[in-house]
Amino acid sequence: MPDISQLQAMPIGLSDAEAAARLSAEGPNELARQGHRSVLRIAVDVLREPMFMFLVGAGAIYLLLGERNEALLLSAFAMTSVLITVVQEFRSERVLEALTDLTSPRALVIRNGERRRIAGRDVVRGDRVVVSEGDRIPADAILLRGSELAVDESLLTGESVPVRKDIATTESAITNLSRPGGDDTPFLFSGSLVVRGQGTAEVTATGPRSQIGKIGLSLASIETEPPRLKAETTRLVRLFAIVGAAVCLAAVLLQLLTGHGWLQAMLSGIALGMSMLPEEFPLVLTVFTVMGALRISQARVLTRRAAAIEALGETTVLCTDKTGTLTENRMTIAELRLPSGERADISSGASIDAFHDLVSAGALASQREPVDPMDVAFVALASRHQVPGATLREQGTLERTHGLTPKLLAVTNVWRGEPEIAALTVAAKGAPEAIATLCRLTIEARTRLNASAEEMAREGLRVLAVASATQPPGALPETPDGFKFEFLGLASLADPLRASAADAVKQCRAAGIRVVMITGDYPATALAIARSAGISAVEAVTGHEVENLDPERLRAKVRNNSVFARISPAEKLRIIEALKANGEIVAMTGDGVNDAPSLKAAHIGIAMGGRGTDVAREASALVLLDDDFGSIVSAIRLGRRIFDNLRKAMGFILAIHVPIAGLALFPLLAGLPPILGPVHIAFLELVVDPVCSIVFESEPEDQNIMRRPPRGASVPLLSFDRFLWCLTQGIAALIATAGLYVAAVTYGLPDDQARALVFGALIASIIALVLVNRTDEASLVAAFRRPNPALWIVLAIATALFAMTLSWAPARDLFNFGDFHDHDILIASGVGLALLVVLEGAKLIYLTREGREGASAA
Repeated sequence: MPDISQLQAMPIGLSDAEAAARLSAEGPNELARQGHRSVLRIAVDVLREPMFMFLVGAGAIYLLLGERNEALLLSAFAMTSVLITVVQEFRSERVLEALTDLTSPRALVIRNGERRRIAGRDVVRGDRVVVSEGDRIPADAILLRGSELAVDESLLTGESVPVRKDIATTESAITNLSRPGGDDTPFLFSGSLVVRGQGTAEVTATGPRSQIGKIGLSLASIETEPPRLKAETTRLVRLFAIVGAAVCLAAVLLQLLTGHGWLQAMLSGIALGMSMLPEEFPLVLTVFTVMGALRISQARVLTRRAAAIEALGETTVLCTDKTGTLTENRMTIAELRLPSGERADISSGASIDAFHDLVSAGALASQREPVDPMDVAFVALASRHQVPGATLREQGTLERTHGLTPKLLAVTNVWRGEPEIAALTVAAKGAPEAIATLCRLTIEARTRLNASAEEMAREGLRVLAVASATQPPGALPETPDGFKFEFLGLASLADPLRASAADAVKQCRAAGIRVVMITGDYPATALAIARSAGISAVEAVTGHEVENLDPERLRAKVRNNSVFARISPAEKLRIIEALKANGEIVAMTGDGVNDAPSLKAAHIGIAMGGRGTDVAREASALVLLDDDFGSIVSAIRLGRRIFDNLRKAMGFILAIHVPIAGLALFPLLAGLPPILGPVHIAFLELVVDPVCSIVFESEPEDQNIMRRPPRGASVPLLSFDRFLWCLTQGIAALIATAGLYVAAVTYGLPDDQARALVFGALIASIIALVLVNRTDEASLVAAFRRPNPALWIVLAIATALFAMTLSWAPARDLFNFGDFHDHDILIASGVGLALLVVLEGAKLIYLTREGREGASAA
């Protein structure tokens, strides 16, 4: 930063030639280029995914088998998954574009001694910019001249009220406290909004060098974590593929060694490979993701990244901003207090009949067209109660205004009513000490005023004092000191808590989710809001403390504290990273530009859709469409349900592939006629895929879903015990069906009749496995009583299709089935029922083991 004397000595503005040279050198579009990936690059990254390669390979195998429909279906699914991923990734890149748009408003600059309007992106370092009420500041700058300048920096700090700006001095320039937030600094920041006054400033940083630009660079450098379930699913697919390839190779070699020809050996190997191809995994994951996003949208939450759905149920820490998230992001009068000590709690609906003079003066001391949130709050209260000041504002004339100055932190307005010869009404509001000076209070009165102000401020409220005076017609004093003010009282202003916030925090705590507040506001305000919302907090950790902590000490700090105040974007990002390093699954809510890096870095970024900025929404994984903090709880509940049902579906897939693969391999090892061929396996896919994707997705949630701790971060989708349990189910089904096949062959049943009988028993076993896996409750009654119409519809259709293959001659010939008698129905059904009874009994042992594992992980 240049020395202040150098700034003051510079000529007014740059020449056009100098500006063009600096614009070319600095590269105003550098921010937009940082980290940007083209659609082609994103597509190439997706095509390199093992999941995509596996789907293509599976489609090729089906094509070689002549199963064109299955090959086309897999190919279409592969292309669709690529398209979805490319679209989602490309949309995430738009965050930088949104940020660039925000940093490029129109700007009034002084060049060649003349004022001219240019695009904000064309502003360069060294430009003199003129800003006034309503302007968006185009670049970081230092204030050289100004009058009553107040700026809303909530996009960068989260503060709910504007901050005052003072002109630069040598001392203020040298201290280099150039960070957003705080009153009476000379620093202006790109993207912030001028709500009062005007000034001229020297541009010190543009593009990626500005505070908002640094947020953009941080966003570009943050890598979003890959979906955990996708990684786990990929590992399962690879495991199946490796085992399947080894078994297929072994089957081909076995067939060749036993004297079979190459064609027969290849057909047997391909049939066995088809039986082990877990193509349901990606399909089920996709269906659950799409249906999950649909269900969550019904709770008024928009899903922007599918990975958030899988992480919702795992959330252990919910980091929330204060302004606009827990609160409504608007100032309201919370309490009024007279010099006598009489008070009115406005938030509880108390009468203000005794406070009309105080409210009137507060409204009259506000801007004619209020922009400042505190002015808006006073005017709204005055209008709502129709106090005299509201009428004077509408019908009177504002004769003179004395704005805030560093020496007198108060605003004074002089109003003329009707008739013109009547006395003028003077109103002032500002810092209690400033109003005390204007009213020439005695030491005793000042002591009482200060005590009342401090008491109100301890609750985290912004406190203003109000005074009024009556001025005879004629010449007006040059300064506010010339009026004879009377002290009317104090008013405290607050950003009110959202109605749903406290209950949402309570539900989060019941579900084992710790709520952490991270805000740019003052510590006292943060603590007051946190306590009213039900967030446990003893102290507020400040940004200065966070900045000076090494990573290890910061990890300990975030483990034991739930309120962080005066936090910058970089510090907020450090807090999120520290929580993640502690093994937490972190969800982060926010709405400002300052929240964007943390939203992107968190496992689940949740932006506010109504009040939130485009930058925050583009960086997030979820968007609350109604800005209701309580919707987060609904989303978490649905996330837990989705994960539970997905785990049930994946367990079922694992279990059912054991008997299918076993029945394809067993005859080869035993020297018996084959049972399953490609057509049988294709039919089973018609049963397995809908059961996994539709039936399990429709399963209702468990009753205790929000009264249990989140799943441990180290617990996989299929834990070791659950993996063994699913294998046990599959092995039990294989033993039952393979045993039936051996018995049928031993009994002398023809091959085609034995195949029909065993296939019917396999269908019954699939039904049994569905009933076993739809609930973790060990009860035959529970297996049937849970409401799920989709289950019975799908099973009825599957049974009807199987009946058609037995009764329709062309289908029976295609499946190579023999006659299927009434007693065969009883035998097949008996196998399924026996399997169900045995597995429900064994579930008691499994539940005990997994309960211990879950408690240990939590």
